[in-house]
Amino acid sequence: MTTISTRSVVGESSSNPSGFFSPSTVRAAATIAVAGLIAGALDISQALFLFGSGVLLSISAGLLGPAAGSGGASIYALGLVLHFGIATIFAAIYYLVSRKLRFLLEYPVICGLVYGLLVELSMDLIVLPLSALHARGPFQLSQLLRGIGVHMVTVGLPVSLSIRRFSRT
Repeated sequence: MTTISTRSVVGESSSNPSGFFSPSTVRAAATIAVAGLIAGALDISQALFLFGSGVLLSISAGLLGPAAGSGGASIYALGLVLHFGIATIFAAIYYLVSRKLRFLLEYPVICGLVYGLLVELSMDLIVLPLSALHARGPFQLSQLLRGIGVHMVTVGLPVSLSIRRFSRT
């Protein structure tokens, strides 16, 4: 009778414990997930407070186009999933860059605030123009400043502080 070691199934061997499901990989994924969930929850909370539930339709419209305006529970749910997915992608980017640029972990407050600014600018200048809505400027200064301030606090800081707290250096 042949037996299969669980180590070989998950990509580990006794001589190489750095497989796909290694403790360091699981810890990295958990750190990214926590940072993405916290930032996503804070950001969607402020968006729902300021703009109402229609914000979820707008997020869905980024993928589906104007047809998302018809609404429905599945369109709202898609908006929520997309929002948390984007927040988690931004958390993953910060995590991966922090592996090489150690000052991101040493100075999480200032780096998080700057990262929030970069998140807002990348959303306004890259993601939204490439979305199905093709959202482009001209931008009003007050809206741009509000977006920068909000994302510095609801995305940048939670991501940087979570990654510093939960990642192993």
